[in-house]
Amino acid sequence: MKSKLWIVDDEESIRTICTSALEENFKIETFKSGSEAMLALNSEKPDLIITDIKMPGLTGIDLLKIVADKYPNLPTIVMTAHSDIDNALSAYKGGAFEYLPKPFDVDTIRNLALKAIRNSISESRESIEQYENKSSPIIGKAKSLQDVFRAIGKISNSDISVLIRGESGTGKELIAQSVHENSNRANMPFVAINVAAIPHDLLESELFGHEKGAFTGAQAQRIGRFEQAKGGTLFLDEIGDMHPELQTRLLRVLSSQEFYRVGGHDPIKSDVKIIAATNQSIETLIHQQKFREDLYHRLNVFKLELPPLRERIEDIQDLTDHFLSESAKELNTDKKNIDSDVIDFFKKYSWPGNIRQLENICRYLTIMCSSKTIMLEDLPADITNGNSNSTVESNPKDWEEKLRNHIQNNISSDKEFLKKINKHIESLLIEESLKATNGVKQDAAKLLGWGRNTLAKKAKDNLE
Repeated sequence: MKSKLWIVDDEESIRTICTSALEENFKIETFKSGSEAMLALNSEKPDLIITDIKMPGLTGIDLLKIVADKYPNLPTIVMTAHSDIDNALSAYKGGAFEYLPKPFDVDTIRNLALKAIRNSISESRESIEQYENKSSPIIGKAKSLQDVFRAIGKISNSDISVLIRGESGTGKELIAQSVHENSNRANMPFVAINVAAIPHDLLESELFGHEKGAFTGAQAQRIGRFEQAKGGTLFLDEIGDMHPELQTRLLRVLSSQEFYRVGGHDPIKSDVKIIAATNQSIETLIHQQKFREDLYHRLNVFKLELPPLRERIEDIQDLTDHFLSESAKELNTDKKNIDSDVIDFFKKYSWPGNIRQLENICRYLTIMCSSKTIMLEDLPADITNGNSNSTVESNPKDWEEKLRNHIQNNISSDKEFLKKINKHIESLLIEESLKATNGVKQDAAKLLGWGRNTLAKKAKDNLE
């Protein structure tokens, strides 16, 4: 007997597509509004609901609340063309089994629907009323970012440690704040500290505090970040730059759930959720014996990978509009329009500084552009000069030509040049293969087409 499926969407085309994809496996009934589905719930119960979020009148999130109250074990899948973190988190907190951005592949929705029925979701969902639907500055519909949104929704009730990885400027602290704000610690402090910005000899006191007289200049007791964040979340940014001695102490705190102030004798209970972030390859640092592997595993209980902006081309327009609006508010001026040629340029540019760089450029353009519409000639010279070097390459073989020219320009003046560049390339290959395989050397060797012993030997040689 086929399971009973309800499809709720105000767009007839979506209802038709879903019906066509799923009618072989389900007995389907469609509704063009959330209100219609809500009324039907008074007399019957489906086995699965697939609903849009943005609908006139009763929204998909409102419908999820009603379903969660009436049938807490009824699986639901939400779909939307408005792919942002608030929708994703609202969906999961409303009890959704899965969140599906439009446009979607019919095979994807079929597999999700069948998976939802198989799982039957036996655990009772907590009522959505215990949460607030917080607004978020995180914008993005790229699939890679949607995966991050899903992950945040799924760990919102957990106190497990989180490691956020991503290039500089990709929004790691914003993601950390979102994890905190959508957790059961949301009403407690969120305390952030940039490990790389504080000298090693001061960082211990900054983290754990100190007692009066603990060292020269300690004229009074000081509360550290662990105590400031009590009951909440401590965000350790650029954790890869932490000194090995402090890594050992941090590991001890994570293991024992207690710490001592510098110069103190009484243990203090640690009650914080730890979120760490890095723009470095921790696997490489471990290989170089600059980071403790046991600390890495303590922090890496749940990993979030943030995509660079160059891999989120579909988000460029929305992000640019958002930053131009914010800059106009901040500077108390009219918002600038942006010419389509500029957007095209932005989509080809490599964005080494990622979202932070785009935000700063939008602020610069809001100040410096004298007309209402931003044109290509208004862009700062540092991103337009040397265009071939700073934009995403259209020809994948360009790098080969550049490397060949680099070798030809240096080989005659440096007889050791080929040895040096070979060593550098091998080091880069080893680093990236280890990063891609989460430090599993055997898998990294397979990616490189080497044996495991070859990888170990080359890695050792490149360290010497």
